[in-house]
Amino acid sequence: MKRTSALIIVAGIAAASQAINAADISGKITLKGTPPAEAQIDQSADANCGKNRTAKATTHHYVVGSSGELANVVVSLQGISGKSAGASEAPAVVDQKGCEYIPSILAVQTGQKILVKNSDPTLHNIHPIPAVTGNKEENKAQMPNGPDLTFTFPKPENFLKFKCDVHQWMFAWASVFDHPYFAVSDKDGSFKIANVPPGKYTVQAAHRKAGTATKEIEVKEGETAKADFTLEAK
Repeated sequence: MKRTSALIIVAGIAAASQAINAADISGKITLKGTPPAEAQIDQSADANCGKNRTAKATTHHYVVGSSGELANVVVSLQGISGKSAGASEAPAVVDQKGCEYIPSILAVQTGQKILVKNSDPTLHNIHPIPAVTGNKEENKAQMPNGPDLTFTFPKPENFLKFKCDVHQWMFAWASVFDHPYFAVSDKDGSFKIANVPPGKYTVQAAHRKAGTATKEIEVKEGETAKADFTLEAK
């Protein structure tokens, strides 16, 4: 018993030391150029879709601020594997509201739960379509305000597609990583990857339409490393 307690204390000290030594990577994503106009989505096939909307539905491939701030960019460290916290990580939550996935872009770790809610007064079905062998394709129906549905994926994959076959315009994409060092940019284009151990890294910024960019950075103990990116509209 004493030896077990000692091991737990040592592990706790090691974890605390790593947390103290770790630093953050932060930055901002900016879009260069004018993105294509978003298309209006015809939801007339299901009148219930409008009951949770305050504005007409459109695509939102580019979510851009007045000064070019770009949201929904998945920023991640490259060349890292085997560090996923898996099912012990808090679940990521996706809601269906106004016949739209919210958020439509998310990032999770391998083994981490994705909980899908249905806040709409209509039937949806959640149909992930992986492209990587080992990630399972499923198709689950979900009644209005029905129980949450859970999905997990064991293999890393970029922009794994979710769709609703009932409402053909509904899509979401989840990037799956085998480590916790990633973030998705906010509406102001900002992001932060927390608790990164000191070292040299390649950081990648990936957007479904504007493509990818990489940057080499060094993370130093007790300092916040900066990594700003500019992507071009296509």
